Amino acid sequence: MTEIQSDAIAAAYREARSVLPVLRAQAAATDSSARFPDEAVQLLRANGLMGLLVPQEYGGSGGDLGDLIALAGMLASACSSTAMIWAMHCQQIDCIVQFGSQHLRDELLPRVASGEVYLASITSEPGKGGHLLSGRAAVEGDAENLRFERETPIVTGGAHAEGFLVTMRESPDAADHRVTLFYADRQQLSLESFGTWDTLGMRGTESQGMRLGGSVPAHQVIGEPGEFKRVAIESMIPAGHLAWSAIWLGTARGALSNVLTLVRSRGKARHSELMAERIARARIDIELVAAYLGVVRDEVLVRRRDKTSLSSTSTQIHLNNLKVVASEMTFRAVDRLLEVAGLFSGYKKDSVIQIERNFRDLRSASLNYSNDRLLTMNGALTLLDRTVTLLPESLIASSETDI
Repeated sequence: MTEIQSDAIAAAYREARSVLPVLRAQAAATDSSARFPDEAVQLLRANGLMGLLVPQEYGGSGGDLGDLIALAGMLASACSSTAMIWAMHCQQIDCIVQFGSQHLRDELLPRVASGEVYLASITSEPGKGGHLLSGRAAVEGDAENLRFERETPIVTGGAHAEGFLVTMRESPDAADHRVTLFYADRQQLSLESFGTWDTLGMRGTESQGMRLGGSVPAHQVIGEPGEFKRVAIESMIPAGHLAWSAIWLGTARGALSNVLTLVRSRGKARHSELMAERIARARIDIELVAAYLGVVRDEVLVRRRDKTSLSSTSTQIHLNNLKVVASEMTFRAVDRLLEVAGLFSGYKKDSVIQIERNFRDLRSASLNYSNDRLLTMNGALTLLDRTVTLLPESLIASSETDI
């Protein structure tokens, strides 16, 4: 990393810290009203944080997935919904940086870096649920233009986005697994939002359904037509699992910090062995998530640096394990911390600490790209990884003997 690159990344970290007071101040209102945190997102735009992963030649910070993890966790300590909106935007940017055409990158990335464009993701579809790598609705058109109509039950912050990454079946006669990913600008679309987002947690993401239709030029296809699976494996899935895990970790870490402050304020007379055990177990869960997130992050960054595919069986297992472990253990930690805080200091919505909101936000974690699906997938993948490749790989030497 050059000195200029290092300065740009350091500036992004400073800007992220500077927005935390605003995120904290609006978090309760965002949650109670289930509204998009527009003030916070506008600040992220103005401070250049929407361009964290945009290369510097396009005006961005030139950060990598390690920086995404660090800043997502930081933002989540103030407002989980805002952090999720921002991280999923960055997930889309990574797909464009890694697989977008030169034409698309030249057109779009400077607009992202300037804060003009916030990107949302359209991958879910009626009838297929969250099966990322399949499609039902198909694009039509020719080599120059793609025409489409699409409906999706959930789009994080879609009503506020200037652009969208959309998955659809490659053509009307293509197999379900032949999925194409493309960018669509709001100006190229007819859009209609429907439904409500009145949920238990993550209320500020305002993830309503949308119907859209339009036409885009062929240079806005990301990756090869019909080959979205490669984009998903190399970019969308790792960026998503790493960023989501960082958000959940940042939320749980913030909850622990707040509960510790509360406990200290009560005085030693109210301390007990049971309370100490609950705090210790919550700390263990948070530490273990942090440790595993760190080793999976390093595996992904090393493979990217070495230009090695992330498609190996063991890497896919590790990424899926990370999502499952982070979603379950951070929620368990905050559940324990809620017991420590108690009925009046934690469970009430107007409690002095935000742990009740943390609890509700983290309950969504295992449902977001369902853990059940990932566990089923990892069971099948584990049968293929006969040497049981652990992380870090140097921890226990493999016997390299078939089982």
